[in-house]
Amino acid sequence: MAVKVLVVDDSSFFRRRVSEIINADPRLEVIGDAVNGKDAVEKVRTLKPDVITMDIEMPVMDGITAVREIMKVSPTPILMFSSLTHEGARATLDALDAGALDFLPKKFEDIARNKDEAVALLQKRVGELARKRLFMRAPARPASTPVAPASRPLSTATATRTQASTATPAPTRSAPVRASVPARFKSSGKTYQLMAIGTSTGGPVALQKILTQLPANFPYPIVLVQHMPATFTAAFAARLNNLCKISVKEAEDGDVLRPGTAYLAPGGKQMMVEGRPGNSRLRIIDGGDRMNYKPCVDVTFGSAAKVFHDKVLSMILTGMGADGRDGSRMLKSAGSTIWAQDEESCVVYGMPQAVAKAGISSEDLPLDRIAERILIEVGLA
Repeated sequence: MAVKVLVVDDSSFFRRRVSEIINADPRLEVIGDAVNGKDAVEKVRTLKPDVITMDIEMPVMDGITAVREIMKVSPTPILMFSSLTHEGARATLDALDAGALDFLPKKFEDIARNKDEAVALLQKRVGELARKRLFMRAPARPASTPVAPASRPLSTATATRTQASTATPAPTRSAPVRASVPARFKSSGKTYQLMAIGTSTGGPVALQKILTQLPANFPYPIVLVQHMPATFTAAFAARLNNLCKISVKEAEDGDVLRPGTAYLAPGGKQMMVEGRPGNSRLRIIDGGDRMNYKPCVDVTFGSAAKVFHDKVLSMILTGMGADGRDGSRMLKSAGSTIWAQDEESCVVYGMPQAVAKAGISSEDLPLDRIAERILIEVGLA
Protein backbone atom coordinates (compact mmCIF):
# COMPACT_ATOMS: atom_id res chain seq x y z
CA MET A 1 0.00 0.00 0.00
CA ALA A 2 1.35 3.43 -0.94
CA VAL A 3 2.32 5.93 1.75
CA LYS A 4 -0.42 8.58 1.95
CA VAL A 5 0.90 12.17 1.94
CA LEU A 6 -0.77 15.51 2.67
CA VAL A 7 0.98 18.54 1.10
CA VAL A 8 0.55 21.85 2.95
CA ASP A 9 1.63 25.19 1.43
CA ASP A 10 -0.04 28.49 0.58
CA SER A 11 1.69 28.51 -2.83
CA SER A 12 -0.25 26.56 -5.47
CA PHE A 13 2.93 26.30 -7.55
CA PHE A 14 4.88 24.72 -4.68
CA ARG A 15 2.04 22.36 -3.76
CA ARG A 16 1.90 21.18 -7.36
CA ARG A 17 5.69 20.77 -7.59
CA VAL A 18 5.94 18.77 -4.38
CA SER A 19 2.95 16.63 -5.35
CA GLU A 20 4.48 15.80 -8.74
CA ILE A 21 7.73 14.68 -7.10
CA ILE A 22 5.99 12.55 -4.48
CA ASN A 23 3.57 10.95 -6.95
CA ALA A 24 6.47 10.04 -9.24
CA ASP A 25 7.45 7.41 -6.66
CA PRO A 26 5.03 4.43 -6.89
CA ARG A 27 5.47 3.84 -3.16
CA LEU A 28 4.06 7.30 -2.34
CA GLU A 29 0.72 8.98 -3.05
CA VAL A 30 -0.49 12.53 -2.40
CA ILE A 31 -4.04 12.14 -1.11
CA GLY A 32 -4.74 15.85 -0.66
CA ASP A 33 -3.34 19.32 -0.11
CA ALA A 34 -4.00 22.25 2.21
CA VAL A 35 -3.51 25.99 1.71
CA ASN A 36 -2.77 26.91 5.34
CA GLY A 37 -2.33 25.41 8.77
CA LYS A 38 -6.00 25.54 9.73
CA ASP A 39 -6.93 23.74 6.53
CA ALA A 40 -4.22 21.17 7.27
CA VAL A 41 -5.51 20.40 10.78
CA GLU A 42 -9.01 19.78 9.40
CA LYS A 43 -7.78 17.56 6.57
CA VAL A 44 -5.59 15.50 8.88
CA ARG A 45 -8.76 14.53 10.76
CA THR A 46 -10.59 13.42 7.61
CA LEU A 47 -7.82 12.12 5.33
CA LYS A 48 -5.58 10.54 8.01
CA PRO A 49 -2.31 10.85 6.04
CA ASP A 50 0.79 8.83 6.88
CA VAL A 51 3.13 11.80 6.32
CA ILE A 52 2.64 15.57 6.02
CA THR A 53 4.87 18.09 4.23
CA MET A 54 4.43 21.52 5.80
CA ASP A 55 5.43 25.08 4.97
CA ILE A 56 6.26 27.40 7.87
CA GLU A 57 5.05 30.82 6.72
CA MET A 58 1.33 30.66 5.84
CA PRO A 59 -1.74 32.86 6.38
CA VAL A 60 -4.60 32.05 8.79
CA MET A 61 -2.46 29.54 10.73
CA ASP A 62 1.31 29.20 10.38
CA GLY A 63 3.11 25.87 10.11
CA ILE A 64 4.46 25.82 13.66
CA THR A 65 1.01 26.30 15.19
CA ALA A 66 -0.38 23.69 12.80
CA VAL A 67 2.25 21.16 13.91
CA ARG A 68 1.26 21.67 17.56
CA GLU A 69 -2.43 21.22 16.75
CA ILE A 70 -1.84 18.11 14.63
CA MET A 71 0.24 16.52 17.37
CA LYS A 72 -2.72 17.00 19.74
CA VAL A 73 -5.44 15.58 17.48
CA SER A 74 -3.60 12.97 15.39
CA PRO A 75 0.20 12.62 15.80
CA THR A 76 1.65 12.28 12.30
CA PRO A 77 5.22 12.44 10.91
CA ILE A 78 5.76 15.95 9.53
CA LEU A 79 8.48 17.15 7.15
CA MET A 80 8.95 20.94 7.25
CA PHE A 81 10.08 23.08 4.32
CA SER A 82 12.27 25.96 5.40
CA SER A 83 14.15 28.93 3.98
CA LEU A 84 17.92 28.86 4.46
CA THR A 85 18.10 32.05 6.51
CA HIS A 86 18.81 32.71 10.17
CA GLU A 87 15.14 33.44 10.79
CA GLY A 88 14.22 30.36 8.77
CA ALA A 89 16.53 28.30 10.97
CA ARG A 90 14.95 29.58 14.18
CA ALA A 91 11.45 28.90 12.86
CA THR A 92 12.43 25.40 11.75
CA LEU A 93 13.88 24.61 15.18
CA ASP A 94 10.63 25.85 16.72
CA ALA A 95 8.73 23.47 14.42
CA LEU A 96 10.92 20.56 15.50
CA ASP A 97 10.27 21.49 19.14
CA ALA A 98 6.54 21.45 18.34
CA GLY A 99 6.76 17.88 17.05
CA ALA A 100 7.90 17.95 13.40
CA LEU A 101 10.40 15.18 12.67
CA ASP A 102 12.55 16.56 9.86
CA PHE A 103 13.08 19.48 7.50
CA LEU A 104 14.35 20.30 4.03
CA PRO A 105 15.22 23.63 2.39
CA LYS A 106 12.36 24.99 0.33
CA LYS A 107 14.69 25.73 -2.58
CA PHE A 108 15.45 22.26 -3.92
CA GLU A 109 18.69 23.46 -5.51
CA ASP A 110 19.99 24.04 -1.97
CA ILE A 111 19.69 20.38 -0.99
CA ALA A 112 21.30 18.62 -3.95
CA ARG A 113 23.72 19.05 -6.82
CA ASN A 114 21.11 18.35 -9.50
CA LYS A 115 17.36 17.97 -9.98
CA ASP A 116 17.35 14.15 -9.97
CA GLU A 117 19.25 14.04 -6.69
CA ALA A 118 16.85 16.54 -5.10
CA VAL A 119 13.83 14.52 -6.24
CA ALA A 120 15.28 11.28 -4.88
CA LEU A 121 16.14 12.93 -1.55
CA LEU A 122 12.63 14.27 -1.00
CA GLN A 123 11.08 10.91 -1.88
CA LYS A 124 13.47 9.08 0.43
CA ARG A 125 12.81 11.45 3.34
CA VAL A 126 9.05 11.02 3.01
CA GLY A 127 9.41 7.24 2.82
CA GLU A 128 11.66 7.09 5.87
CA LEU A 129 9.36 9.27 7.98
CA ALA A 130 6.40 7.07 7.08
CA ARG A 131 7.98 4.23 9.06
CA LYS A 132 7.81 6.34 12.22
CA ARG A 133 4.01 6.65 12.09
CA LEU A 134 3.68 3.15 13.57
CA PHE A 135 5.42 4.29 16.74
CA MET A 136 3.69 7.70 16.85
CA ARG A 137 0.23 6.16 16.63
CA ALA A 138 0.81 3.20 18.92
CA PRO A 139 -1.97 2.99 21.52
CA ALA A 140 -1.06 4.07 25.03
CA ARG A 141 -0.69 1.33 27.62
CA PRO A 142 -3.57 1.06 30.12
CA ALA A 143 -2.87 2.71 33.46
CA SER A 144 -3.48 -0.64 35.15
CA THR A 145 -0.46 -2.21 33.45
CA PRO A 146 2.53 -0.01 34.32
CA VAL A 147 5.77 -0.62 32.51
CA ALA A 148 8.68 -1.69 34.63
CA PRO A 149 11.87 0.39 34.26
CA ALA A 150 13.61 -2.60 32.70
CA SER A 151 11.32 -2.96 29.70
CA ARG A 152 13.17 -1.23 26.86
CA PRO A 153 15.28 -3.19 24.34
CA LEU A 154 19.05 -3.32 24.66
CA SER A 155 21.69 -5.22 22.77
CA THR A 156 22.77 -8.60 24.05
CA ALA A 157 26.33 -7.33 24.39
CA THR A 158 25.08 -4.64 26.77
CA ALA A 159 23.23 -7.12 28.92
CA THR A 160 26.51 -8.91 29.51
CA ARG A 161 28.39 -5.72 30.31
CA THR A 162 25.73 -4.36 32.65
CA GLN A 163 25.06 -7.77 34.27
CA ALA A 164 21.33 -7.36 33.98
CA SER A 165 20.49 -10.75 35.43
CA THR A 166 16.73 -10.21 35.22
CA ALA A 167 16.76 -9.47 31.47
CA THR A 168 14.54 -11.67 29.32
CA PRO A 169 15.55 -11.97 25.65
CA ALA A 170 12.79 -11.16 23.15
CA PRO A 171 12.73 -11.15 19.36
CA THR A 172 12.49 -7.87 17.42
CA ARG A 173 12.67 -6.86 13.78
CA SER A 174 16.28 -5.66 13.94
CA ALA A 175 17.96 -8.43 15.90
CA PRO A 176 17.22 -12.07 16.73
CA VAL A 177 17.71 -11.56 20.47
CA ARG A 178 17.45 -8.42 22.60
CA ALA A 179 17.55 -7.86 26.34
CA SER A 180 15.98 -5.40 28.77
CA VAL A 181 17.55 -2.15 29.84
CA PRO A 182 18.53 -2.53 33.50
CA ALA A 183 16.53 -0.54 36.05
CA ARG A 184 19.84 0.92 37.19
CA PHE A 185 22.90 1.23 34.98
CA LYS A 186 26.41 0.40 36.15
CA SER A 187 29.51 2.35 35.25
CA SER A 188 32.09 0.47 33.23
CA GLY A 189 34.85 2.03 35.32
CA LYS A 190 36.59 3.46 32.25
CA THR A 191 38.08 6.94 32.27
CA TYR A 192 37.43 9.45 29.50
CA GLN A 193 38.74 12.75 28.21
CA LEU A 194 36.21 13.55 25.48
CA MET A 195 32.57 12.87 24.63
CA ALA A 196 31.51 12.74 20.96
CA ILE A 197 28.00 12.56 19.48
CA GLY A 198 26.99 12.13 15.85
CA THR A 199 23.45 12.43 14.48
CA SER A 200 21.27 13.50 11.57
CA THR A 201 17.48 13.22 11.03
CA GLY A 202 15.78 13.76 14.38
CA GLY A 203 19.04 14.89 15.92
CA PRO A 204 18.12 18.43 17.02
CA VAL A 205 15.42 17.18 19.39
CA ALA A 206 17.56 14.23 20.56
CA LEU A 207 20.58 16.44 21.30
CA GLN A 208 18.43 18.93 23.17
CA LYS A 209 16.93 16.17 25.31
CA ILE A 210 20.36 14.81 26.25
CA LEU A 211 22.41 17.98 26.65
CA THR A 212 19.86 19.83 28.78
CA GLN A 213 20.25 17.11 31.42
CA LEU A 214 24.02 17.51 31.78
CA PRO A 215 25.31 19.60 34.72
CA ALA A 216 27.49 22.70 34.33
CA ASN A 217 30.41 20.80 35.88
CA PHE A 218 30.42 18.09 33.20
CA PRO A 219 34.06 16.92 33.29
CA TYR A 220 34.86 16.61 29.56
CA PRO A 221 34.59 18.65 26.38
CA ILE A 222 31.91 17.47 23.96
CA VAL A 223 32.06 17.48 20.15
CA LEU A 224 28.73 17.39 18.28
CA VAL A 225 28.20 16.53 14.62
CA GLN A 226 24.68 17.19 13.36
CA HIS A 227 23.90 17.06 9.64
CA MET A 228 22.54 20.58 9.14
CA PRO A 229 22.83 23.45 6.63
CA ALA A 230 25.47 26.13 7.23
CA THR A 231 22.88 28.78 8.11
CA PHE A 232 21.29 26.56 10.77
CA THR A 233 24.17 25.52 13.02
CA ALA A 234 24.78 28.94 14.60
CA ALA A 235 21.10 29.29 15.49
CA PHE A 236 20.98 25.73 16.82
CA ALA A 237 24.09 26.21 18.97
CA ALA A 238 22.66 29.46 20.38
CA ARG A 239 19.39 27.72 21.23
CA LEU A 240 21.17 24.87 23.01
CA ASN A 241 23.37 27.32 24.90
CA ASN A 242 20.28 29.12 26.21
CA LEU A 243 18.64 25.87 27.30
CA CYS A 244 21.63 23.97 28.74
CA LYS A 245 23.65 24.28 31.94
CA ILE A 246 26.81 23.43 29.98
CA SER A 247 28.11 25.92 27.41
CA VAL A 248 27.33 25.23 23.75
CA LYS A 249 28.86 27.03 20.79
CA GLU A 250 29.26 26.65 17.06
CA ALA A 251 32.83 25.41 16.65
CA GLU A 252 35.43 27.77 15.25
CA ASP A 253 38.86 27.00 13.87
CA GLY A 254 41.39 26.95 16.72
CA ASP A 255 38.88 26.42 19.55
CA VAL A 256 40.64 24.88 22.56
CA LEU A 257 38.63 21.98 23.96
CA ARG A 258 37.47 22.76 27.50
CA PRO A 259 35.46 20.68 30.00
CA GLY A 260 31.77 21.51 30.24
CA THR A 261 31.61 22.97 26.73
CA ALA A 262 29.98 21.41 23.68
CA TYR A 263 31.25 22.33 20.21
CA LEU A 264 28.78 21.98 17.32
CA ALA A 265 30.37 21.34 13.92
CA PRO A 266 29.48 24.20 11.53
CA GLY A 267 27.30 23.26 8.56
CA GLY A 268 29.10 22.98 5.24
CA LYS A 269 32.47 22.37 6.96
CA GLN A 270 34.41 19.51 8.51
CA MET A 271 35.46 19.51 12.17
CA MET A 272 38.64 17.72 13.21
CA VAL A 273 40.29 17.23 16.60
CA GLU A 274 44.03 17.95 16.74
CA GLY A 275 46.80 18.06 19.35
CA ARG A 276 47.07 15.76 22.32
CA PRO A 277 44.99 14.99 25.42
CA GLY A 278 45.05 17.97 27.76
CA ASN A 279 46.07 20.29 24.94
CA SER A 280 43.71 19.67 22.05
CA ARG A 281 41.91 22.03 19.74
CA LEU A 282 39.55 21.99 16.79
CA ARG A 283 40.39 22.51 13.18
CA ILE A 284 37.57 23.60 10.89
CA ILE A 285 38.26 22.93 7.22
CA ASP A 286 36.38 23.13 3.93
CA GLY A 287 33.67 20.51 3.55
CA GLY A 288 35.09 19.08 0.32
CA ASP A 289 33.09 18.58 -2.88
CA ARG A 290 33.47 14.79 -2.78
CA MET A 291 32.13 14.42 0.75
CA ASN A 292 28.51 13.29 1.06
CA TYR A 293 28.12 14.90 4.47
CA LYS A 294 29.28 18.33 5.56
CA PRO A 295 29.86 18.04 8.47
CA CYS A 296 30.71 14.34 8.52
CA VAL A 297 30.61 12.21 11.67
CA ASP A 298 33.28 9.85 10.31
CA VAL A 299 35.75 12.73 9.91
CA THR A 300 35.31 14.03 13.46
CA PHE A 301 35.20 10.62 15.13
CA GLY A 302 38.22 9.39 13.18
CA SER A 303 40.29 12.42 14.22
CA ALA A 304 39.19 12.01 17.86
CA ALA A 305 40.39 8.39 17.80
CA LYS A 306 43.85 9.51 16.70
CA VAL A 307 44.15 12.08 19.49
CA PHE A 308 42.29 10.51 22.42
CA HIS A 309 42.62 6.80 21.58
CA ASP A 310 40.65 4.82 24.22
CA LYS A 311 39.45 7.88 26.16
CA VAL A 312 36.38 8.81 24.09
CA LEU A 313 32.79 8.21 25.18
CA SER A 314 30.88 8.36 21.90
CA MET A 315 27.38 7.71 20.64
CA ILE A 316 25.48 7.58 17.37
CA LEU A 317 21.96 8.96 17.50
CA THR A 318 19.00 8.94 15.12
CA GLY A 319 19.77 9.64 11.47
CA MET A 320 19.51 8.45 7.89
CA GLY A 321 22.37 6.62 6.21
CA ALA A 322 25.53 5.16 7.73
CA ASP A 323 27.69 8.20 8.52
CA GLY A 324 29.58 7.49 11.74
CA ARG A 325 30.09 3.78 11.18
CA ASP A 326 33.69 4.07 9.94
CA GLY A 327 34.62 6.69 12.53
CA SER A 328 33.06 4.59 15.28
CA ARG A 329 35.02 1.58 14.06
CA MET A 330 38.22 3.62 14.43
CA LEU A 331 37.23 4.63 17.95
CA LYS A 332 36.44 1.05 18.91
CA SER A 333 39.76 -0.16 17.49
CA ALA A 334 41.49 2.43 19.68
CA GLY A 335 39.62 1.12 22.73
CA SER A 336 36.96 3.83 23.08
CA THR A 337 33.29 3.30 23.95
CA ILE A 338 30.48 3.56 21.37
CA TRP A 339 26.77 3.51 22.16
CA ALA A 340 23.83 3.65 19.75
CA GLN A 341 20.31 5.00 20.16
CA ASP A 342 17.76 2.20 20.04
CA GLU A 343 15.37 1.67 17.14
CA GLU A 344 12.12 2.55 18.88
CA SER A 345 13.23 6.01 20.00
CA CYS A 346 14.90 6.97 16.68
CA VAL A 347 13.17 9.12 14.08
CA VAL A 348 15.20 7.20 11.49
CA TYR A 349 17.07 4.07 12.56
CA GLY A 350 19.80 4.34 9.96
CA MET A 351 23.04 5.57 11.52
CA PRO A 352 22.56 3.72 14.83
CA GLN A 353 21.59 0.55 12.99
CA ALA A 354 24.77 0.76 10.91
CA VAL A 355 27.03 0.66 13.99
CA ALA A 356 24.85 -1.88 15.80
CA LYS A 357 24.72 -4.33 12.89
CA ALA A 358 28.48 -4.01 12.39
CA GLY A 359 28.99 -5.02 16.03
CA ILE A 360 30.65 -1.70 16.85
CA SER A 361 28.31 -0.33 19.52
CA SER A 362 28.32 -1.95 22.95
CA GLU A 363 24.92 -0.65 24.08
CA ASP A 364 21.60 0.26 22.42
CA LEU A 365 19.89 2.91 24.53
CA PRO A 366 16.45 4.57 24.50
CA LEU A 367 16.72 8.33 24.05
CA ASP A 368 15.05 9.15 27.35
CA ARG A 369 17.73 7.25 29.28
CA ILE A 370 20.90 8.28 27.44
CA ALA A 371 21.64 11.25 29.72
CA GLU A 372 21.14 9.04 32.78
CA ARG A 373 23.53 6.49 31.31
CA ILE A 374 26.13 9.19 30.58
CA LEU A 375 26.02 10.61 34.09
CA ILE A 376 26.47 7.18 35.67
CA GLU A 377 29.31 6.30 33.30
CA VAL A 378 31.25 9.50 34.09
CA GLY A 379 30.62 9.29 37.85
CA LEU A 380 28.11 12.14 38.23
CA ALA A 381 25.17 10.01 39.34
